[in-house]
Amino acid sequence: MMRIKDWKEEDLSEEQLIVYKEIMNGPRGNVVGPIRIWLNNAKFASCAQSLGKYVRYESNLSTALSELAIITTGRCWSSEFEWEHHAPLAEKAGIDIKYINQIAIGKRPIFKNNFQQAVYDFAAEANIKKNVSDRVYNEVNNLLGKNALIDIVAICGYYNLISMTLNVFRVPSEGNYWELPNIKDFNQMLP
Repeated sequence: MMRIKDWKEEDLSEEQLIVYKEIMNGPRGNVVGPIRIWLNNAKFASCAQSLGKYVRYESNLSTALSELAIITTGRCWSSEFEWEHHAPLAEKAGIDIKYINQIAIGKRPIFKNNFQQAVYDFAAEANIKKNVSDRVYNEVNNLLGKNALIDIVAICGYYNLISMTLNVFRVPSEGNYWELPNIKDFNQMLP
């Protein structure tokens, strides 16, 4: 059960409505999940959704690489809501379903695509080890450059915030069409 009562549009203050309309008229087009929680604090919601707009829609990464970093982060947090929203987006963006399924069960996929492997390894290490090895850092830097490094950290950080919000405030998943198994040890995801 959610820890913060949900709201209706007519319940929002002027400040909240401004943020709500900005989100509705932006690339997201809807206010779901963590943003519904954040909107209780309009000033924070405005800042967080602005960062989210950048990391999701404007970063230096392709949609496939961005979604790969997102689902890796969501898996590390065992965030079902995040997973059910972004695993299909990762597949649609070109991440092979067999890799998505391996991530879902907490196993490190071995990608044929070097860019995908580098981003996955970076996101997995950053989320699990709370740092990255020189080898993984240099691989991303050599393949994608410093702006991509910064963007992967930003994506992982933002989706840590999202996943923490979802978990702490007990935002339920909207369906059970892509459940995550319970995993206690994520080390099998590491390179």
